[in-house]
Amino acid sequence: QVQLVESGGGLVQTGGSLRLSCAASGSFFSINTMDWYRQPPGEQRELVATLTSGGSPDYADSVKGRFAISRDNAKNTVYLQMNSLKPEDTGVYYCHAEIARNVMGSTAVFSYWGQGTQVTVSS
Repeated sequence: QVQLVESGGGLVQTGGSLRLSCAASGSFFSINTMDWYRQPPGEQRELVATLTSGGSPDYADSVKGRFAISRDNAKNTVYLQMNSLKPEDTGVYYCHAEIARNVMGSTAVFSYWGQGTQVTVSS
């Protein structure tokens, strides 16, 4: 079984910083894309940042220049460094990964989600 476990959320004032972590555990061949999504109160989940294995990061326009996504492939962990936080960054942040596993002798790619971590930015 594969699990994504997030940590690092919390309450911060406007202009502050937080660093989120998401570690993948279990039995799998490789991790392809790792992403961070967020769901603001009363709104739909939206993509914040994405990073493919060995690729360049991509960001939502609303966080460009403030957030940075990175990976430690040896630890199967993805990070989201969030700087210059604004109240509109408030929401539940979810880690997502596309992970390749062995299924009955063949390799298949599955989509996994973390449980979510709350980020609250006070004005």
